[in-house]
Amino acid sequence: VPLEAGMLQPLPMEEIFSAPAAQYLLPILEAVPSGEPPDPKKCSPREYLEFYIFPVLLPGLAALLHEAEREKCFEGKRTTFIASDFLTEWLYNKNPRRKDESFTELFSIPFVKDWLKDHPRPPIPLSLLLSEEEASILIQSFWRGYRVRCDSEIQELRRWQKKLREERHITEVVKKFWTKQEAK
Repeated sequence: VPLEAGMLQPLPMEEIFSAPAAQYLLPILEAVPSGEPPDPKKCSPREYLEFYIFPVLLPGLAALLHEAEREKCFEGKRTTFIASDFLTEWLYNKNPRRKDESFTELFSIPFVKDWLKDHPRPPIPLSLLLSEEEASILIQSFWRGYRVRCDSEIQELRRWQKKLREERHITEVVKKFWTKQEAK
């Protein structure tokens, strides 16, 4: 059998994206090939994919695309949405072996907990957590503070405070005060 004949036919994308999600998820993506499922240990790679992988993975990928669209991932360069996290959680919860169990969040999945113990994630950058309005307020307040600190009268006041601290040894006075407080 030539390689081209064994390839899956492309999905009709115009039909898929013009229809609501509920319409195309079940009939197109969850359609399991008819017939007796082959022995997973003896079947060809193509049969294994068609019977065991695609009926589970393709609906997950469709759900991933809908969630990415809902999270507005296609509108900007950066986002807090992590596709692999969504797909992991979706596949874990849609596993037929877990059909009677309740929904489990990503960080409560046992193998995810084990992985994160050894491979902790870096924190999400503040730029991704803030809305545009919150970010603009922070930038504006920083800029106003900078402009105020550049004012000549404020500069004079800051120099006077620094000189006063040095002359009166304020840091040492504060240390002595706290030492007294701790001794009480």
